[in-house]
Amino acid sequence: MIQHESRWLRFIVEVALLLGLIISIFPFYWMIVMATNTTSDIYRVPPKLIFGSQLLTNIAHVLQSIDFYRSFLNTVLVAGSVTLLVLFFCSLAGFTFAKFEFPGKNTLFVILIGTMILPSAGSLVASFVIMSDLHWIGTFLPLIVPTMVTAFGIFWLRQYSLGAIPNELIDAAKIDGAGHFRIYWNVALPTLRPALGFLGIFTFIGSWNDYLWPLIVLNDPKLFTLQVAVANLNGVYNTDYSMVMTGTLLATIPLIIIFFLGTRQFIANISAGAIKF
Repeated sequence: MIQHESRWLRFIVEVALLLGLIISIFPFYWMIVMATNTTSDIYRVPPKLIFGSQLLTNIAHVLQSIDFYRSFLNTVLVAGSVTLLVLFFCSLAGFTFAKFEFPGKNTLFVILIGTMILPSAGSLVASFVIMSDLHWIGTFLPLIVPTMVTAFGIFWLRQYSLGAIPNELIDAAKIDGAGHFRIYWNVALPTLRPALGFLGIFTFIGSWNDYLWPLIVLNDPKLFTLQVAVANLNGVYNTDYSMVMTGTLLATIPLIIIFFLGTRQFIANISAGAIKF
């Protein structure tokens, strides 16, 4: 009886997971369908739910309408720079908060956590004024410098460091004469790789998808990031949704690749760490 109920429970859970998977995947499927059809096909009733043959034509229209390649390289530059800087500074700060004592440590950490509560949109005006005073408007600096350290990144790596890095390992490194930075580089970083993998994916995707702040600080079309450039595909009076969805698809494909590559590395690091310890 118990075994029978267990099978039914497992069946219900698997059906629920399958439904959740279908619901999660459908928006991506619909985006591809729209990108491979014409706008008139999208407006059909009932809607066309199968792939069309207009993908290459829509891609050509996107490449003619915006400077896609330049925007793509701009986005790679910004997102890559932000990700590398966040991984370095947040891992250094998180490790320090977790394993070292210094005056005001707890107070600074409470203030850091408090900044996570503040909505980012509330600081847009102040941030724009600061960037303007620094004469950074119209450059990539406002997109990189303010985001190269995040409160979430420090919090995440601090919490991970507390349990993943043994104090005895740090004490042994100190006895060998290693300084703070050498301990961080040779002891902390190898242990933090799984956490860095997650934070890297999270940061890269967030920077890649950022739209509002680049729209505000970038006034030169040659500097537009991909999200801003794709948004310009929307017409004032008429919108070619097939072209917009094609641009969105082209902007999404690199994220999917990064996600799967990063997730694979993330899982591999966790497995390696489990075997090591």
